[in-house]
Amino acid sequence: MRSRIALIGAPLDLGAGRRGVDMGPSAIRVAEVHQRLSRLSYLVEDHGNVAVVEAESREPGNPHARYLPEIAETCKRLAVMVEKAAHQGRFPLVLGGDHSAAVGTISGVSRHYRKHKQRIGLIWVDAHADMNTPESSVSGNVHGMPFACILGRGPRELTHLYNYAPKVEPANAVLVGVRDVDQLERQQVRESGIHVFTMRDIDERGMKAVMSDAIRFAMEGTAGFHVSLDMDSVDPAEAPGVGTPVPGGLTLREAHLAMEMAGDTGVLTSMEVVEVNPVLDVANRTAILAAQLVASALGKRIL
Repeated sequence: MRSRIALIGAPLDLGAGRRGVDMGPSAIRVAEVHQRLSRLSYLVEDHGNVAVVEAESREPGNPHARYLPEIAETCKRLAVMVEKAAHQGRFPLVLGGDHSAAVGTISGVSRHYRKHKQRIGLIWVDAHADMNTPESSVSGNVHGMPFACILGRGPRELTHLYNYAPKVEPANAVLVGVRDVDQLERQQVRESGIHVFTMRDIDERGMKAVMSDAIRFAMEGTAGFHVSLDMDSVDPAEAPGVGTPVPGGLTLREAHLAMEMAGDTGVLTSMEVVEVNPVLDVANRTAILAAQLVASALGKRIL
């Protein structure tokens, strides 16, 4: 684990159906993520926010992939910032924004390790599969497509950042905590080749067993793995400030255990936390939890 952290905001809300998630990075900063990580002896450098156009200044365009050109341009800029941070020996920590930003984050990390002839794994913690494509999406919201794009399925503007795909091999990609999958999306998940652990798996086996397997798959033959944490993976009772809440999510302790176990490996390459929507939150609870979960992933322990 690198001792220096590059904090990068991605105030992207073009991929979501509900406005407000662009304020997520500010809310997580207000929740003292910088200070929490500094107390863990990291040198934290805030690199500011990637530039994002306002939705009001553009037309949505293709109804099956709304704001696609603008999202692709933002992801390109974010990928450059992330790759540069990794090249400089910093741990890229991206604060979202909607989950479409993950295309930029993971592309940047993947590109960095690809230059060293290495590959990365991915643990995607989410209530949703995020494996729609423009052909299967009911809403046309791109934040429901980024996992597919990382695996090379979807609009070429997103799948082929840096002119290669996939960014992560399906055998090293893991989805944890899923409990809401669109009808047409189900087949795409089954055919993707990734490893999937639903909430039923967590109910039956427990988070420790699920994360042990997830980490093993993500680490097999890789230099390490990226964690993409969508705050709607946590039950809405604990994380109310998200745009697409789904009852029956991770408990507070399950979420912390998942992050702690990921951090225990010592091979986290990077991380992002996304989908905090302060407009829908209560006293910044979701952003505070997001900051706490980041700290757990990066070494904070009870004793």
